[in-house]
Amino acid sequence: RINRVERKSTQTHTNTRRKMRLYESLASTSSILLVLVAGSLLLSSSSSSSCNGFVVDNVVKNNYQQRRNNNNVKLSMSLLDEGMVSRLDNIRRSYMALTERLGDPDVIADSNLLRKIMSDRSKSEEVVTSYEEYEALKIELDEAKELFNTDDSEMKEMAREEMRGIEPQLEGLEEVIRLLLLPKDPNDDRNVMLEIRAGTGGSEANIFAGDLVDVYRKYISSQGWKSTEMMSSLGDDGGYKSITLDVRGDRVYSKMKWEAGVHRVQRVPKTETQGRVHTSTATVAIMPECDEVDVKIDKTDLQITTMRSGGAGGQNVNKVETAVDLLHKPTGIRIKCTQQRSQLKNKEQAMKMLMGKLYDIQIEERQAEERERRGNQVGTGGRSEKIRTYNWKDSRCSDHRLGQNFPLAQFLSADIDPMISAMIAQDQAEKLKELADESSAQ
Repeated sequence: RINRVERKSTQTHTNTRRKMRLYESLASTSSILLVLVAGSLLLSSSSSSSCNGFVVDNVVKNNYQQRRNNNNVKLSMSLLDEGMVSRLDNIRRSYMALTERLGDPDVIADSNLLRKIMSDRSKSEEVVTSYEEYEALKIELDEAKELFNTDDSEMKEMAREEMRGIEPQLEGLEEVIRLLLLPKDPNDDRNVMLEIRAGTGGSEANIFAGDLVDVYRKYISSQGWKSTEMMSSLGDDGGYKSITLDVRGDRVYSKMKWEAGVHRVQRVPKTETQGRVHTSTATVAIMPECDEVDVKIDKTDLQITTMRSGGAGGQNVNKVETAVDLLHKPTGIRIKCTQQRSQLKNKEQAMKMLMGKLYDIQIEERQAEERERRGNQVGTGGRSEKIRTYNWKDSRCSDHRLGQNFPLAQFLSADIDPMISAMIAQDQAEKLKELADESSAQ
């Protein structure tokens, strides 16, 4: 009975010690805690493109279990190497320095500076917390191993049980930390312009483009995002020749970027009288929102003409030259805006779309260099890449980047999160492999 009481007391002490070690390094003075609350309110009042609070993205949270269930991905369960530990120590020092600055009266008095420090601090909070927990568990494991080497059989058994409980937690934390240390796409927090253009296939391509618009509008709504039509050209038999949507919400680009590329459909068109299967395509472009800081445009490279819009809108659009036709001479990109009722707003919208297209070209060039360096086959996100085929006869949606098939009804109902999550997991697997190769080379 005495041994059982001692064992229970030891377990309680161990759990308490573990919790104390985890939170000890993150404790702050009461004034700093008040600043954290104030800073959180400032961050929550900023735009939806701001950082994701103090929690890591849900995709990263769930990725470990998804990847364990994927037989094609092998996780590295070795302890964190010295280079990674050194990097984590540097992140923690930076995090603690930012935490101390929150108690500076000059910082508290400057709301903009406070918001920036809170934002920078929040980006490393999840890494630091996971690393603190990892270190605490490693200490617990070492103590359990020491206890296991004693002559007391009951203490040895208790230590064995504790080791069995700690080791899986350490493995999971190692994987989470590796994922958190992967380089982030700087555009993931941005809003996007979603452009869908009918490709080969005539009227059927226009109709298919319209089907894609319906799917993405449903998905946008399911995510709590908002979309606004910027410009469109209707097809003669339905659908769209082209359409551009402005999509705003939380981390839109991080998900929608995986939909960029050529989408192919195989089905009997509504316009087909002989019952033959046709193959048509539509191109999806995902352009992250940008501004003059991201893209420099020389005014001498622009050719702007105005005209009357025509159509609905009253005498204003029929008699006043509100439409804008903008040509970027170096690239040949031409944008015609007629949606707005004033020439100024149409010009602003045309410039916004031009900047988005030019920024998208820059991204594609950088991605091409990155793919060449990595030498992988992960989806490029380029406009010319065929990413999916939708087969109506077999009710199948084939993702060529993943080499997987999904039910067609799943895509048409806008349940595309499983496809996007699989793409994210595949991209992370490639980056983890690259990180492991770099560590082994050192």
